[in-house]
Amino acid sequence: MKSLLLIATFIFTLSLTAQTPYEKGMNEAFALWEQQKNTEAVQLFERIASVETNNWLPPYYAGLIEIVSSFGLKDEALLTTKLTRAKGFLDKASTISENNPEIIITYALLNTAYIAFDGAKYGMTLSGENVAIYKKALAIAPNNPRVLLNKTEWDMGTAKFFGKSTAPYCEDIDRAIVLFKAEEQTIPFYPYSGLERAQEISANCKKETSPNK
Repeated sequence: MKSLLLIATFIFTLSLTAQTPYEKGMNEAFALWEQQKNTEAVQLFERIASVETNNWLPPYYAGLIEIVSSFGLKDEALLTTKLTRAKGFLDKASTISENNPEIIITYALLNTAYIAFDGAKYGMTLSGENVAIYKKALAIAPNNPRVLLNKTEWDMGTAKFFGKSTAPYCEDIDRAIVLFKAEEQTIPFYPYSGLERAQEISANCKKETSPNK
């Protein structure tokens, strides 16, 4: 989750004089998010989306912020409100960019927010949905590092829940790291984040499988 909150570090550096209104707005929205002004950031992304009607990134980020900021909430009504809004944003992004693996795996993150809030209530149905979501995303983009990372992290969480070893998944995390490092970052504001998270998980894997543990 920390890597998501540091998404602003992946923004392209643009000179103020060269910025288009879109670029300026996106940079301002990311700055608000980095300052943890989540409501203001969502509102700005939403305004940008109303202008950039063929661009999936603004509604995607609006939805992502709503999801990320819902983890840790204690009020189910507020959680439901935020995640319902998030789904609306993701649905809009998905309409613009169909079968987009970045959007698809964010639906799984949305489900995870519900499960994290109340596993007994939401786990049974939404866990199965997440398995299907990650299977779909992996079929579409088998070499997308975020797809592989998120799927593997989900699989590791499931293994831990059932008291099984997570060691079999460590190789997938290392493969995700290779894919992250090979990825060309050419699209401004694209959600390229995840390498630091993958490296953190890989380090934990090595500690857990160390013979000196």
